[in-house]
Amino acid sequence: MRASHLNLLGKASSRRPSLEHSHDPQDIAARLSNPPGQHYLKDAIYGAVDGAVTTFAVVSGVAGAGLSSSVVLILGIANLAADGFSMAAANFLGTRAENQRIDQLRAIEREHIAICPEGEREEVRQIFKLQGFEGELLDATVKQVTENEEMWIETMLRSEYGVSRDYPAPLPAALITFASFCAVGLLPLLPFVANWIWGSQLTSSPFLISAVMTSVAFLAVGGFKAGFVRQHWAWSAMETLLVGSVAAGLAYLCGYLLGGLHG
Repeated sequence: MRASHLNLLGKASSRRPSLEHSHDPQDIAARLSNPPGQHYLKDAIYGAVDGAVTTFAVVSGVAGAGLSSSVVLILGIANLAADGFSMAAANFLGTRAENQRIDQLRAIEREHIAICPEGEREEVRQIFKLQGFEGELLDATVKQVTENEEMWIETMLRSEYGVSRDYPAPLPAALITFASFCAVGLLPLLPFVANWIWGSQLTSSPFLISAVMTSVAFLAVGGFKAGFVRQHWAWSAMETLLVGSVAAGLAYLCGYLLGGLHG
C-alpha cells in the first residue's frame, strides 16, 4: 500500500505544471533581496506597433491613391522621423509628469505625518483593518509600519492612491519607444528603398512585398509580447496583426477614395 501510495504521489507531482520560479526558502530569500528592475515592455510594444501601423498606413494611402514610389519614400521617412520623435517626446513628458505627481503625493504624505501623525496612524489602522487584520495583530502591524517613516509613506501611497514604489524612468521609456518605432516602422519602406537603390527592375510589386513584411512584423511583435504575458503566442500575434490590418485597410481606402484629387 505504501509503495502504491508513493507511486501515486510521484505521478501527481510529475503532472504538476512547472512554475516560473522556485519556492525553496533560500531561492525566495535570494529573489527578494534582488528585486526586479524596471521593465519597458509597454513602451517597446507601443512603439513597434505604432511604427509599423503608421508607416504602412502611409504606404497604403499612397498606393491607394496611385502615387509614385518616390512619394512613398518621402512621406514614409518623414513619418518615421516626425511621428517617432513625437511619440517619444509625448511618452517622456507623460512619464515624467506621472513621476512628478507621485513625488508630490509622497511629499504630501510626509508633511501630513509630521503635522498630524495620529490621523495618519488611524488611516494605516483602517487600511489594514479592511484587509482583515484585527485585535493584537492589527495593533502590532500598525505599530511596525508607523515606526518606519518610509514604510509608512509607501503604505499610504500604495493603499490610498494606488501607486507603486517603482515607476519607469522617462528618458529610457522615450528612447525605447523611439528605437522600436523606427526599427519596426522602417520595414514597410524597405522594398521601396531597395527599388530606389537598385532600380525598379528589382521588384515590380513593392507594395505587395511591403504588405507581407509588415504582416510578418506584426506577427513577430505579437509573438514577442506573448513571451511576457499569459497569452498564447498565436493569439497574441493574430491580435496584433488584426489591429495593424484594420489601420492599413482604412488608410488604403482613404487613399483610393481621395486619389482623384491628386493632380
